[in-house]
Amino acid sequence: MRLSTKAQYAVRAMVSLHLNTQGSPVSLKEIASREDISLTYLEQLFVKLRRGGIVDSVRGPGGGYVLARAAEEIRVDQIIDSVEETLVPVSCMDAQGRCSCTDHCVTHSVWQGLGERIRTFLASMTLADLTREAKDKILDRQRRLNEISR
Repeated sequence: MRLSTKAQYAVRAMVSLHLNTQGSPVSLKEIASREDISLTYLEQLFVKLRRGGIVDSVRGPGGGYVLARAAEEIRVDQIIDSVEETLVPVSCMDAQGRCSCTDHCVTHSVWQGLGERIRTFLASMTLADLTREAKDKILDRQRRLNEISR
């Protein structure tokens, strides 16, 4: 199973937004440059993230995007749900994991269980968790560079 780049890029962009907000809006141009994501593609994702209540847009000079709520309240599954059509693992299931062939499908329980585990895993992580991991990686990289330059 593979999620589309929409999910991957949306999560990366949200971490970048949270890491670099410094109390003011962050432009999509900055995020696109930092994450090496097409600005046009990022604009499409952020329209969906705004509709999903994940981000708010700020217009005017110095405008950009800010988190719509605290990073501790934004779960990874919510970010993905905002940009993906569905998180179910097979095409015969609807967004709630139901399928019209449940009565006679011998593998339905496999796909339903997988879908539930994926959702539980993604719901267990917040944007704050991912940002902490990103900060730790940045600090580790800086430490290694400092050690090399000595």
